[in-house]
Amino acid sequence: MKSTTNRLDRFISQNSSFPMSYTRILIAQKRIIIDGRVAYSIQQRVTKFSHVELDGYCLNNRTPVYIMLNKPKGVVSATKDGKHSTVLDLIQHPQKNELHIAGRLDFNTTGLVLLTNDGAWSRKISLPEKKIVKTYYVTLAKPLSHEYTYLFQKGIYFAYENITTQPAHLEILSEYTARLSLVEGKYHQVKRMFGFLKNNVLALHRSSVGNFSLDGLEVGKSRIITI
Repeated sequence: MKSTTNRLDRFISQNSSFPMSYTRILIAQKRIIIDGRVAYSIQQRVTKFSHVELDGYCLNNRTPVYIMLNKPKGVVSATKDGKHSTVLDLIQHPQKNELHIAGRLDFNTTGLVLLTNDGAWSRKISLPEKKIVKTYYVTLAKPLSHEYTYLFQKGIYFAYENITTQPAHLEILSEYTARLSLVEGKYHQVKRMFGFLKNNVLALHRSSVGNFSLDGLEVGKSRIITI
């Protein structure tokens, strides 16, 4: 995996007229400030969001951005698409072109999409071992039964990949609707789990990811979130 940090001496050589070898002198003269503190070592790690000053001049002042979007149906979870509107088309932010998607939704799936320019954060919330719960509301073509609840909790075997899904909690809300909470995000997983039981998903809506919830956010709208 590509490192998301840089050694201070390498950063200085890449972002100023000083060579790497001169960084020790700059440190000794207390001319480098990192996030409000005087630099102390050439081996200090600098991230793309570190605020680095040299002689009072800012060398790096990028800001991490975290955005929540309530994705409508028919919008692509991508930053570019030649045919359809993308999630970025719905966002108004000066750094929108830096953003990437942390957990995509299918074209016709609605609900919560997280976007950021912080790769370390998006990788963290996507790691299966973190077991971050994602909650969906599902509308089915055929009636539900308690067999679904049992099988989803037990795990469903996908022969093609030779894997069994991790335990998922299914709450039946009505004859054709349910709330599903799971900790995975495999390709078309929700639709495939119901498809295993020969039941087609007619509508799928993601309401939350971990502690992040739509909380009344209007369809097609976005807002800044803090982490």
